[in-house]
Amino acid sequence: MSKYVKQALANELQKKFTDVSEFVIVDMMGIDGITNNQIRGKLGDKGIKLTMVKNATMRRAMSAMGKDGAAGLFETGSCTVVYGGDSVVDLAKELKALNIGKTGIKFRGAYVDGAALDAAGASQLVNMKSRAELQGEVVMLANSPGRRLAGAIAAPAGIIAGCIKAIAEKAEKAAA
Repeated sequence: MSKYVKQALANELQKKFTDVSEFVIVDMMGIDGITNNQIRGKLGDKGIKLTMVKNATMRRAMSAMGKDGAAGLFETGSCTVVYGGDSVVDLAKELKALNIGKTGIKFRGAYVDGAALDAAGASQLVNMKSRAELQGEVVMLANSPGRRLAGAIAAPAGIIAGCIKAIAEKAEKAAA
């Protein structure tokens, strides 16, 4: 391939991955075309995209974008970059849900918040909580003291209301 063609491919990858801040790198060698299309269809329904790249070209594109940590993930040969979805944890969980051992997909790495993860780190993303789960926990923890405070404030008011009701009922009985 000529330098012009390589640079054109790198420029296309730059355009495609400019807005992508997190992705997982997998090896899909040995997967037949039908299985590949089924995987892409299942992931595509969930807003997840797969792009097969040549590592040297992707290294050049990542370096040009200033993502040098990600450039180190692309060693030799070719691989598939998985991106999209809500978070990189969701990507890893979806790939795991495809029964990775049977389909032949192997984690090669991941790029998360400016940090590169090796294959072991990428496979551990499956065990982490997603962004939505973590946000839910934070909201729950923030609401807990508020509920206790509201209960503490409302308890004496309830006691006073009960006393007033009892006095009012006594007064009604005496008047009758």
